[in-house]
Amino acid sequence: MVFQLGSALLDACVLAVLDRGDTYGYVLTQNIKEIVEISESTLYPVLRRLQKDNSLTTYDMAYQGRNRRYYAITPQGKARLNYYLGEWNDYKYKLDKILYGGNENE
Repeated sequence: MVFQLGSALLDACVLAVLDRGDTYGYVLTQNIKEIVEISESTLYPVLRRLQKDNSLTTYDMAYQGRNRRYYAITPQGKARLNYYLGEWNDYKYKLDKILYGGNENE
């Protein structure tokens, strides 16, 4: 994809995936990679930032003798996701007006 994801849009993508259910880092990366190219080294700083902002929380679960760190969206994260979705709809509407033509005042 030629378009880059900014940090807010990447945060929104991560929160949207976690809003569907708790998951661990590898699965989260794979879900996002289905849409945009992203590496785990890009994703983990996003997860730490969202955790620091209380938008997500973590817990560990044993799996085949090892612990997996799971990520879960918090109520604050859901509120942030709803804000991002509103902003995205506005942004998308304005871009569509430019890219597909039309009067922005319609």
